[in-house]
Amino acid sequence: MLIGAGGALMLAGGAAAGWRSAVGSMDDFDAYTGGLRAPMPADPDIADILRYATLAASGHNTQPWRFRVAERSVDILPDLSRATPVVDPDNHHLFVSLGCAAENLLIAATATGRAGQLETDAGGERIRYSFSRTEPHPHPLLAAIPRRQSTRADYDGRPVPAADIAALRQSTETPGVRLVLVTDRPRINQVRDLIVAGNDAQMADAAFMAELKRWLRFSPRGAMASGDGLFSAASGNPVMPEFLGGPAFDAFFTASAENDKCARQIDSSAGLAIFLAEREDPAHWIAVGRACQRFALAATAAGLKHAFVNQPVEVARLRPELAALIGESGTRPDIILRFGYGPAMPFSPRRPVNAVLV
Repeated sequence: MLIGAGGALMLAGGAAAGWRSAVGSMDDFDAYTGGLRAPMPADPDIADILRYATLAASGHNTQPWRFRVAERSVDILPDLSRATPVVDPDNHHLFVSLGCAAENLLIAATATGRAGQLETDAGGERIRYSFSRTEPHPHPLLAAIPRRQSTRADYDGRPVPAADIAALRQSTETPGVRLVLVTDRPRINQVRDLIVAGNDAQMADAAFMAELKRWLRFSPRGAMASGDGLFSAASGNPVMPEFLGGPAFDAFFTASAENDKCARQIDSSAGLAIFLAEREDPAHWIAVGRACQRFALAATAAGLKHAFVNQPVEVARLRPELAALIGESGTRPDIILRFGYGPAMPFSPRRPVNAVLV
C-alpha cells in the first residue's frame, strides 16, 4: 500500500517533493509548538495567560473549551461541538478537561499578578475566574505548564523516591477528590489487566474506532492545520500524508498489537494514579480535572512523565471491578494516569488563543 502511494506521489511530480509537500516538516512543527509553549513574558497580557490555560490536558486532545474575557474575570465554558459521545457519553472527560484548563489558568494568573478565585456553577456550565491586579506571586508549577505532555512511550521502570511520591500526593489535595496511588507491582499488574481488557473492548467497538480515527493527525502539516487531535509523532508513530494515514491505521492498528503495547507500557511505569470524586456530577468532575492537572504538573517538575490510561474508566462494566481493586467499592473511578521516568516526545498541537475566545 505504501509503495503504491509512493508511486502515486512520484507520478504527481516527484516522490521526495510530493512527500514533503503532503507531510510538512517536523522542524516547522517544532517551531510551531515552541511558539505555543514559549515562556511567559515579563509583562504578560491576558492572551498569554489564556495560552497557558490551553496547554492543559484534554481527552483525545479535543480542547473542548471556550474563554469569555471581562475586565476582572475569565469564564471557561464547555464547547459541546468538541464532545466525543462514543468514548465519553455523559461528557465526563469533557468536564475533567475544563478543570485541567481552569487549574492552568489559576496558576498562570496568580503567578503573573492577577490573583483570584475559581468558582464553578452547580451544573458545570461555567467556571469563572474572578481576579484583581496584584503583585506577581511566583508559583512552583508555572514553569511546568509549557513542559507538560502526555508521554505515550515506554518508561524505564525506575521507582520514584518516597519524597517525590509524597509531593505528588500533596499536590492533588482538593475538596471532594480522592487519589489512590498504586506503586506495588502486584496491584499494578491487576490494574494493567483491566486496562488491557478495556482496550480490547474499545477496539472491538466500530463506533469507538470511527470516533478515534476522526481525531487522529498523521502529519505535521495536518496537526498544525487543525491545532488539535492526537498527532502520530507525539506517540512515537511515523508521520505520513493525511490521505495515507487512514488506510494505514485500518491496516496496521490491531487489537493484539495495541494490547501488547498497553501491557508493556504499564509494566515500564513506576506507578498509577487513580482519581475519584465524591459525587458524579460536572462540578466534581471539574474538581478532578484540577487535581489531575496539578499532579501532572508536579510530576513534570520532578522530572517524571505521565500518560492517560483511562480504558477501565471509559468501559462502564469495568469500573466496579477497578473500584473494588483499589479499595473504593461503590464509587466511580474518574481518571487513571501512569507515571515514571521516560523520554521526551514531540508535543501535541494546540489551537491559537483567538480560536477559543467567545
